[in-house]
Amino acid sequence: MARELLPQDLRAAASWAVSLLRARLEPRPAERRTLVIKRDPKSHHHHPCDGDAALYIDVLQYLATRIDLRSMRRLCLSGDVSGSRKVLSMEPGDSMIDNFEGVAFTWASVVGEGRRGAVAESLELSFDAEHTDMALGRYVPFITASAEEARRQDRSPLIYMNEGSWWSGMNYHHPATFDTLAMNPELKQSVIADLDRFLKRRDYYRRIGKAWKRGYLLYGPPGTGKSSLVAAMANYLHFNLYHLDLSESVHVIEDIDCYFSAASRDDGKDQAGDDVADDSDDDVGKKITPSGLLNFIDGLWSTSGEERIIIFTTNYKDRLDRALLRPGRMDMHVYMGYCGWEAFKTLAHNYFLIDDHPLFPEIQELLSAVEVTPAEVSEMLLRNLLVD
Repeated sequence: MARELLPQDLRAAASWAVSLLRARLEPRPAERRTLVIKRDPKSHHHHPCDGDAALYIDVLQYLATRIDLRSMRRLCLSGDVSGSRKVLSMEPGDSMIDNFEGVAFTWASVVGEGRRGAVAESLELSFDAEHTDMALGRYVPFITASAEEARRQDRSPLIYMNEGSWWSGMNYHHPATFDTLAMNPELKQSVIADLDRFLKRRDYYRRIGKAWKRGYLLYGPPGTGKSSLVAAMANYLHFNLYHLDLSESVHVIEDIDCYFSAASRDDGKDQAGDDVADDSDDDVGKKITPSGLLNFIDGLWSTSGEERIIIFTTNYKDRLDRALLRPGRMDMHVYMGYCGWEAFKTLAHNYFLIDDHPLFPEIQELLSAVEVTPAEVSEMLLRNLLVD
């Protein structure tokens, strides 16, 4: 009826008006952005768009932890299939969605033709244009940080020993963990919290212009678990153990009081700038001087590498130079004392898998009356069985 009653020009104008109104009322399709992360082709003539092997691997490892097995029909399985190192990834041509801070990011695995006809593999990240700042400023950095943390958790620590003019490394299999460590529970938690806080503050240290390092002093009588705490810290962080390495590691200087006393800085024999001094009076041989050690902590050690932890242990804190004890060198002082009741319960659980026993009240009373180290208690537990 409209076609019969309305002229052609009027009908065309009405149709245009309806289309315009529909276009204004209906939401426009969101503008999309795509980031292409190419696999490094190992070309001798590297171009910025050729690819970044490190970033590609980071994304691949991250997406392996985000794959939803229920939503994907085909997956690529690699790694040690018989063991625990299985890695899942998308097949070329497939895609998946990863939600980050409430925003859906789409990943696609793409294989195409690259430069000079070579096969080019890439991972493409697509998102709404309004989330570009989030993608570049938070999402991609989160992916790289997550991949690095996963690698750190997966690696086995090494311990490097000094053998004259070189260092030799070996696998570090010390069984000590914070769960098995016999020490005051509140003190143990404070150490764990301090380590966690240190690990999360790389950007903070960089912003305030400080080297990303942390120093710990473990002090107390012999046999109170200082070396076990060092091992627990290394296993918790998954850091390597070195003495003078300047990469990501835990640096341990044990029995520091044996190298110099508080009075040695004022000794006329200690020449400024010397790293090693002769001590002919007590026939101990060459020792590390305070000036040399402080130069190591404040100098080269403060300007090289990534996160670093240095741990000093001593039986005699009062013998140390006050300049060495200040924050920035030994930031956290941890007193490892005699075996208390909570520490004993940890040892009893470690050795006998028990949390209670009729002898516990008597043992608790004895521990409050005598000074005994965790090492001595451990030896007694090895020799004797608690029986009903």
